[in-house]
Amino acid sequence: MRINGIEVNGPNEEILVLPRKDQNIVFRATALKSFDEFDALVPLPKAPGYRTKDGFKENENDPTYRQAKEQYDQKRFAYLVVVSLEPSEIEWSEVDINNPRTWMKWQDEFKEAGFSEFELGRIQQLVLQANALDETKLEEARKSFLLGEEQALQENTYSQSSEQESTPSGAPAND
Repeated sequence: MRINGIEVNGPNEEILVLPRKDQNIVFRATALKSFDEFDALVPLPKAPGYRTKDGFKENENDPTYRQAKEQYDQKRFAYLVVVSLEPSEIEWSEVDINNPRTWMKWQDEFKEAGFSEFELGRIQQLVLQANALDETKLEEARKSFLLGEEQALQENTYSQSSEQESTPSGAPAND
């Protein structure tokens, strides 16, 4: 696909480099295109309910439902992290992208590998940056675009850049 002459061939990617004594650790996170695979593996919990004269009413305050919904949301975020970090080529010990029961172990694996809480926060932030367009990014993109447009306009402006040496003239006019 091309938009205004620019080829769009993949999702947004963000990079995080964490310094280490021996060698820096590079994380790459790409935007998740869809939650379709997640939805196929993890069904959305349904709130229990009761019948009234107006029809069926869901009880979203049911403690069992609220707990199931919280676990669902946590798995959804864990899935987002694991899939977004796939370009980093992480060799997980316990996390398996095809097994929803393992997704929540991503933080534990990073902690066991020696990453600090602060570094875990940076990794989460990286994933969120890859998957979101915040106003700062949009403003930078607008400024970059408008600056390019202004430069192109200045380059295409028809103005005389140097003084002409002489101009041909006809016969002198009578006084």
